[in-house]
Amino acid sequence: MFGVAVVVLGVGVLVYAYKSIKPPPSKICGTPNGPPVKSPRIKLSDGRNLAFRERGVPRENAKYKLILVHGFDSSKDIYLPLSQEVMNELGVCVLTFDRAGYGESDPNPERSVKSEAFDIQELADQLHLGPKFYLIGVSIGTYPVWACLKYIPHRLAGVTLVVPVINFWWPSFPSELANKVFKQQLIRDQMKLSIAHHAPSLLYWWLTQKWFPYSSIMERHPILFNKRDVETVKQMSQVPNPDEYKIRQQGIYESLTRDIMVHFGKWDFDPMELQNPFPNNEVSVHLWEGYADKLVPFELQRYVAKKLPWIQYHEVSDGGHLLIHEKVLCEAIFREVLLGEEPSI
Repeated sequence: MFGVAVVVLGVGVLVYAYKSIKPPPSKICGTPNGPPVKSPRIKLSDGRNLAFRERGVPRENAKYKLILVHGFDSSKDIYLPLSQEVMNELGVCVLTFDRAGYGESDPNPERSVKSEAFDIQELADQLHLGPKFYLIGVSIGTYPVWACLKYIPHRLAGVTLVVPVINFWWPSFPSELANKVFKQQLIRDQMKLSIAHHAPSLLYWWLTQKWFPYSSIMERHPILFNKRDVETVKQMSQVPNPDEYKIRQQGIYESLTRDIMVHFGKWDFDPMELQNPFPNNEVSVHLWEGYADKLVPFELQRYVAKKLPWIQYHEVSDGGHLLIHEKVLCEAIFREVLLGEEPSI
C-alpha cells in the first residue's frame, strides 16, 4: 500500500513539474482562439506576420526613415515624447514594430539574435525605406541592433543604442569584473539570468512560479528606478496607452520569456569583437547610458565603450534607465543620429 502511494505521489510530482515547465500554446493574433488583428502588418518570408506603426512625417515625404526597436515588456506603442512639430521639423518618419511574440506580431519559435536583424531588414524592404535607414534600439531591444551592426551594416545610415542591456556572459568581459557586477544584482535577478543562460528550459517556470520573487523588472520593483526615473514615470502616466494590454496578449512565453532567453543566452558573436563596419566614418554609431541606471551597470557599459572606440559614448551623470522617455533627451538622441548635432547634456 505504501509503495503504491509513493508511486502515485511520484507520478503526481512529475506531472506537476511537466505542466509547470511546459508553457501553454500561444494565443496567436488572427487565429480562432487568438486576439483580433487591428494594426497594419507585413508578412515575412517565413510566413510570420509583423505588426508596425508609423509616426511623424508620412513615409513617402520623409527625409529620414528611422526604425525604433522597443525594449522588454513593451511594443510598437512605446511612449516616445517627440511632438509632431519636432518630427515635422526633422523630416523623420519613425517606424516602430512589435517584435516577435509581442503585441500583434506572430511568435518566432526560432527567434535568435540574428533573426531579429533580418526581421528589421524585411520590414525596411517591404515598407520601401530605401537602401539605408536609421536605427535606434532601447534597453533589451538593442540586441537586434547589435545584430544589425554584425549582419547588415550596409543597410544602416545611423545607429543609436540607448541603455543597452548587457549580457554578463559576453566572452570579452574580464570574469572578475563581470562576476563583481553580477553579484550586485538582486538575488531574484541573479537566479533569473543564470537560469536563462544555463537552463533556459526552466525559465518559464521561474517567471510564473509563486514561491519565490522571480524578476525585479516584471514585478516592477522600486529599486529599479532612481529619482529621475520616478519623475519620468509620472510624466508617462499622464499619457495613457489604451493598447498596453496587447503587449502580453499572446502569452508571456513567446514575448517576455523568449526575449530573456535569447538576450542572455549564447550569441553567435561577441559584440566587443566587432570591427568597425564604417571605417571611413560614413555612419555614426552612438551609445547612451545613465550613470545612475539601476538596471544596466555603468561599469560594464564603460567597458564595452572602451573596447569599441568607434562608438560615441554618452553618459548622463544622474540618468537612469528611462532616458528615451525624457522629452529633452529623446529629442537630443534623435537630433544627434539624424543631423549630427552635438548633444548638450
